Amino acid sequence: MKEQKCQGDHSGHLCVLASQEKFEKIKELTRNPEYICFNCGKVSNSDKNICNPMPLN
Repeated sequence: MKEQKCQGDHSGHLCVLASQEKFEKIKELTRNPEYICFNCGKVSNSDKNICNPMPLN
């Protein structure tokens, strides 16, 4: 599998939210994870909140 690099707008991504210390928002976005980031391993409810999403299923 070819590794992909993240590009574009990161404003809603977990990496940016963590750097802004928005931990309550992160808890909300990771409560029922369905995706994992292929770059960093973070999980999220939506593929819109991580840089390189891959379904957990």
